[in-house]
Amino acid sequence: MATAYCMKCRKKVDIRNARQITLKNGRPATEGVCPSCGTKVFRIGKA
Repeated sequence: MATAYCMKCRKKVDIRNARQITLKNGRPATEGVCPSCGTKVFRIGKA
């Protein structure tokens, strides 16, 4: 399970509904939702 830092909760959380995306510059990233507050979370790099 991939983790990311939630800015609203101010802690590391497991990413819910994680999906792999590619940034404009070609780098991989993971995007999803915080399970506790529902805020969008984001992590650059492979998961």
